[in-house]
Formats: sequence, C-alpha cells, structure tokens
Amino acid sequence: GLHGWMGWDGPILTDSGGYQVMSLGDLTTKSEEGVAFKSHLDGSRHMLRPERSMEIQAAIGSNIVMAFDECTPFPATHEVAQASMERSMRWARRSRDALTNEAALFGIQQGSMFADLRQISTDALRDIGFDGYAVGGLAVGEGQAEMFRVLDFAVPMLPTDKPRYLMGVGKPDDIVGAVERGIDMFDCVLPTRSGRNGQAFTWDGPLNIRNAKFAEDMTPLDPASPVAAWSKSYLHHLVRSGEMLGAMLMTEHNLWFYQQVMAGMRGAIAQRNLTDWADRFRARYTR
Repeated sequence: GLHGWMGWDGPILTDSGGYQVMSLGDLTTKSEEGVAFKSHLDGSRHMLRPERSMEIQAAIGSNIVMAFDECTPFPATHEVAQASMERSMRWARRSRDALTNEAALFGIQQGSMFADLRQISTDALRDIGFDGYAVGGLAVGEGQAEMFRVLDFAVPMLPTDKPRYLMGVGKPDDIVGAVERGIDMFDCVLPTRSGRNGQAFTWDGPLNIRNAKFAEDMTPLDPASPVAAWSKSYLHHLVRSGEMLGAMLMTEHNLWFYQQVMAGMRGAIAQRNLTDWADRFRARYTR
C-alpha cells in the first residue's frame, strides 16, 4: 500500500506496506530467521526475513513501514503468546536496523489477550524506538467485547506523542469504540470486501442488499451517498445478477460511509465532544 499517516489531528484510515505473518497456514514455516513459504501459484519456495520485508516496503514506496512480526493466533496460551511476542520483538529490532529509507517505521505491540505480555512488548518497542506504534494480534476472532477489554489496558501503555494504529479493524462500531480508547489509525478490507459481497454500511446499521425486501425499494442507501442516483432496488438487481457494476457501486458507497464516520469523529474530537458523538452514533447504528 502507498497510503500513509500524513498528519496527526484525528483518526484516519490507512493502508500500510507491512507484512504481518498471520495467514497462508500450511504453506509457511516460521523460524528465528524469518518465514519460509511455498507459493500457492507454482509451489516455489521463498524466505521472508525482517530485512527483506524492509527492502520490499521501501521498493513499493510505502511512507509508513511496518516492522516484520507474527500475528499470534487466537486463542493462545500464555506460553505460546509469550514466545510469539518475544520473537516479534527480536524481529522488530532487526527491522529497525535494516531500514534504509526515511519512511515512518511503526513497531507492533503483541501479547495476545495478556496485559503482562503487552507491557513487556511495549517496553521492548519503546527501547528500540519507532515513529509510531501499532496494536497487533486483535480482530482475530476474539469478538468486540474482548478486543475492547484488551484495548482498555494495551493502548495506555503506548507513547502518547506518537500515532497509535490498530491493525485490521474493522466494523464501523469497532472503529468508533477503538477511537474512544485512544486509537488514531486503522486499516481493514471490510468496506471493500463487504461491498463486493452485497453488504452496505449505513448510519442505521449494515444491510444486505441481496435480501428480497429491497427488490422494490426505490430509496437510496443514503441521500448523500455518491451512489444515491441508484436505488436499493437497482443495486439489489445488480448484485443478485452478479453484475460488476453492483460490486463497484456498493464498494464506492462503503468507502464514502467509512470516510464520513472518520470525518465525524475528527470533528467531534476537535470540538471535545467525542463521547456524545459516539453515543449518538451507536444509538442509531445498533437500533
């Protein structure tokens, strides 16, 4: 990704260029050196190290570079989470040592659901020194209540004079709750992936445009949406028919809605009434 943090005056959406080892399942083998993986395309073998991760992110022009780390799977025992976190911290130092450009380098706090491990991780990252700090290892199936519980103790551990980034989040109400807990930045495929699959996010909550009740609904998703010229009925037809235009319009709407939510929070923060704004948002979104 090429989009990065360009100023810090409220929460923003971002798309960093980082590598977080959390998928590919049986195709990967982790070691202290890095991660060996087999291509799902041709079966060729590759080794991805922290140093190579820094090279790749520099090559694609990322202005936010993420330290190479492992996203600890959930659930994990304290022992497994500690070993995973400690290796990620060693990889974080190697990432810092290998960075050669002037991009902002973010360290990633790990430690699963355990406060003591999150603190150890934070201390290690602060000792290395980064331009920003991410909270990793969440939005991996633990549920919103557990994610918020971890954020309640994990975010205050991080420096207050650097941006704080929650990786892989999330639904609009996830984002609002995380901002209330001190998070500044987010990334997630949800608005685009959901749009392609027929889900639209609105102020009145998410809706599945495939549902039969929208077949004759001539109202727009939102009168202010950039796709307001197309009714729910027409979007229903496009998505049910598999027309690419349906996926495009739904995606455009979701991206617009997410930006409206982020702009609303930035304005509320500037006016020092975020709590009131968030309460009004939730009252309508979850009605």
